[in-house]
Amino acid sequence: MKKIILFTTLLFISFTSFSQEKEIKALLEKQRLDWNTGDVTAYMQGYWKSDSLLFVSTSGIDYGWQKTLEAYQKFYPNKATMGYLTFDIKKIKMIDETHAFVLGTWNIKTEKDNPQGYFTLLLEKFKDGWKVVVDHTS
Repeated sequence: MKKIILFTTLLFISFTSFSQEKEIKALLEKQRLDWNTGDVTAYMQGYWKSDSLLFVSTSGIDYGWQKTLEAYQKFYPNKATMGYLTFDIKKIKMIDETHAFVLGTWNIKTEKDNPQGYFTLLLEKFKDGWKVVVDHTS
């Protein structure tokens, strides 16, 4: 009986983790698609809409959803500068039921250049779904 309970528990945990990873991948894919249509505001819906959102890049450290949106709008004022974004998710590590760590690479292809780099994300699950609460992109 103990083996059945243990097996059932492990199966449930595995299914829950798989389901959460699927939700996280769906969020990141939606962001990628929003970026590729040139809609920065829609892209930002994947971020925690809070003054405590933390965004770290080569430009420095910024706090806040609105400030992050404004920075994106400044550096990517139109579809041409936004280019075509691709991600390669290297790892999703579930920290607990409501927090996850994501490691990946990004690549933006424009007519003029092809910047690329790495990102690490801390995501939190809220009532309305998973949101990025910390983004370190380089």
